[in-house]
Amino acid sequence: MTISTDSDAADHAAASATGTGAATGRNRLTWLLVAAALVVGTALGLGIGLVVPHLRTPGDDSVEAGFLRDMAVHHAQAVEMSMIVHQKSDNPEIVYLANDIALTQHGQIGYMQAWLRDWHLDLTSTRTPMSWMPNSEGSVVNGLMPGMATPEQLAALRQATGKALDIQYLTLMRQHHLGGIHMAQEAQRLAGNDDVKWLAGTMVQSQQGEIKLIDDLLKKAQAS
Repeated sequence: MTISTDSDAADHAAASATGTGAATGRNRLTWLLVAAALVVGTALGLGIGLVVPHLRTPGDDSVEAGFLRDMAVHHAQAVEMSMIVHQKSDNPEIVYLANDIALTQHGQIGYMQAWLRDWHLDLTSTRTPMSWMPNSEGSVVNGLMPGMATPEQLAALRQATGKALDIQYLTLMRQHHLGGIHMAQEAQRLAGNDDVKWLAGTMVQSQQGEIKLIDDLLKKAQAS
């Protein structure tokens, strides 16, 4: 029969105490590691949240890319029509309007093409025009986007002179602006890029103002 001595009891107590202390130390270390991991994870999450938005750029099939490509083509026709009238019209008010439209829309083409280059995207696409806009079936007629003049209308504008030139230009540009406003409003609604939304908004605002001026000039031209 083994009899426990005081010395044995003391040794057992010491061992228990040592085990408890070690367990407590391990628990404390575990909590410290967990806390550190949470801090690091939070910091990384914040860092990613700040960096990733700047790394996200619209893709080749995005609303932004489709809108910029289509609107650059749309604008190019407005610039072409405006330059014809700027050179041929005898009406100073209409010459001024044509000059303003040509300069404004040429500048906006520069913005749009610069952004496409920054996103490493082609300035043109093989996709169907207006495919970036949902439910756009029927918006493109004979390859022309909303509001665009036909080749026959452009040829007639080049041949026109005097009052007929002014009326044709104002009529075509009014329709052109209505189509452009529709496209820009859809881009405002659908795009996620703030720069594109801003540019689309400026297009809507400026072209709506120009339509009011066009209406006034049309009345004057038709009454003269």
